[in-house]
Amino acid sequence: MNWITNFVRPKIKSFWGTKSDTPDNLWRKCPACGGMIFHRDLEAANYVCMHCDHHMKIGAKERMATLFDDGAYQLLVLPDVPFDPLKFRDEKRYIDRIKDARAKTGDQDALKAAVGQIGGIRTTVAVQSFNFMGGSLGMAVGEGLVSAMRQAAEERTPFVLFSASGGARMQEGILSLMQMPRTTIAIQMLKEAGVPYIVVHTDPTTGGVTASYAMLGDVHMAEPGALIGFAGPRVIENTIREKLPEGFQRAEYLVDHGMVDMVVHRNKMRETLARILKLLTHSASRAASYRTPQDVSIYGVPMLQAAQSQPGDDDRLSPPQEMA
Repeated sequence: MNWITNFVRPKIKSFWGTKSDTPDNLWRKCPACGGMIFHRDLEAANYVCMHCDHHMKIGAKERMATLFDDGAYQLLVLPDVPFDPLKFRDEKRYIDRIKDARAKTGDQDALKAAVGQIGGIRTTVAVQSFNFMGGSLGMAVGEGLVSAMRQAAEERTPFVLFSASGGARMQEGILSLMQMPRTTIAIQMLKEAGVPYIVVHTDPTTGGVTASYAMLGDVHMAEPGALIGFAGPRVIENTIREKLPEGFQRAEYLVDHGMVDMVVHRNKMRETLARILKLLTHSASRAASYRTPQDVSIYGVPMLQAAQSQPGDDDRLSPPQEMA
């Protein structure tokens, strides 16, 4: 029966040119619990396993569709960069890897950025896709982030980043590492413009991304179970030769140790972001009316000075506007 099923039947089908009308991807297997999930049910659940609540990796298109109000947004045109600046080759030419990744995902690189409404607040959102060469940080991702952050600073829109990366893109060498300070400077532009910068860590966020722009947010959120760190737990364990704590570098562990502010379920991400954005933008706009050239700005939040006290005050400083 196996010989007939595996050899004879495919030969007959190929001879007659018959094709099955049933797609091969109707069911998805959960990588955590092994449960089988019908594809429509999985899409309706935002790619969260209904058996074990495991958050599967999703692309930028799927994430943006559920993030913006009514699923409406406008993609930003990101700058073009050289394909293969170093003419790198290992087992395969780097330019061939890029072409394969583009054919597989339909994306130009590992980053997409868009502008739309979240809870009625115009927001710029950048999403890294792990499906494109592990979401690695190269020239395209770095240049895209700098461009999107510059536009957000000019338009005074909050900036939300969904990080997902294995680290720097080794095929671009030092040009990849240069994106770490470049994106750090772009974040400073956001802070000087007084707009919030929120980072949502998804699984995984590691390497040079964690060592730069992914850890410089005003608020740090994470999806449940997301791996967040610089080096992986296996590398750390082999280096220090000690057994790591249970759940080390996972989102829940990092919340308990102060590295992440909150863990948010994917199905509650939009409403949580909307609430935070309303709090941050309201505080910023309310405090902006009190700004003077002598004000001190910390992370874009003006702190009131003693010189602002009106005659007749009891010489006490007015309390600064707090970020929720």
